[in-house]
Amino acid sequence: MKRIALLLFFVYNLAYSQESKIFERLQALENNGRIWYNIDGYTVINEVLNYDFDEKGIKKVLKKQSIKDGSREKDEKIKLNNFHFLKTEKLAEGLFQKNSVYVIENENKKITLVSFAKNGEIDRETERELTNLILEDKIPEESFASSQAETINFGGRKIELSNSCYWTFINTVQCPYLGEMNWSIHKDQQDAKNSIENQLALTKSRKGAKVISEEFIDIEFENISTKAKKVIAKPTGIGSALVGMSGGKELIIYYVAEKVRGNYISCVLSHWNNDQINPETKLPPLLEKVMKLK
Repeated sequence: MKRIALLLFFVYNLAYSQESKIFERLQALENNGRIWYNIDGYTVINEVLNYDFDEKGIKKVLKKQSIKDGSREKDEKIKLNNFHFLKTEKLAEGLFQKNSVYVIENENKKITLVSFAKNGEIDRETERELTNLILEDKIPEESFASSQAETINFGGRKIELSNSCYWTFINTVQCPYLGEMNWSIHKDQQDAKNSIENQLALTKSRKGAKVISEEFIDIEFENISTKAKKVIAKPTGIGSALVGMSGGKELIIYYVAEKVRGNYISCVLSHWNNDQINPETKLPPLLEKVMKLK
């Protein structure tokens, strides 16, 4: 009997240790009845909809998500009755966003929606693992960020921010005239590199801005010597007029992918040329907290 108990204890702890790896990469934020998650470059949204889990309710979801019904399939690895849908959107030449949507029947016979969006390749196993953890209410409190962006968990390090900073998106912090950054924790270095390459491709494709220079530079990122892609972009058209009113003429952006404290981090940091720049570091206060120029 003791041997069985020890075996069950071992299996439970093994399962928890496997789940905890996803928790190390996971960040959650609750806002207006939705829970947002960031992991491996994914943006994930979880919400409960007041739609019946029937054809009428599912069609409402598909219309809301702008998804065609042709990709419908049941995912046997999701622990509740469900349908999975996949939509691919072209963002730029050679860059696609994939939307992986799970429409799930909850205990009230209504619809729980878990939708994943990612630029580039997706990982269905990670999607399934996170979806099941959400359905079983196993996301720990430590994974949730405060609604006020006064303190952030940056790859295992708590960073205090100015009280003027705020979330503009999950894992995206803006501090007016002090800088802005977004980041994600990935399962490996290649996934982190792919993430910043996709973000750079998206920057280059956007209307209203023109990249005027890009180069690799040496930096310290969280006290680790590495390289960053430095990009300078200028707003054009209407965007130029709007930005010009605040005095900004150039946006300086740094794209970094590095292993920090055992975490593979992708990070994009930016500031305007008229932000509060420290003349010694040549960086605004937010960026100074995680990087140094060499």
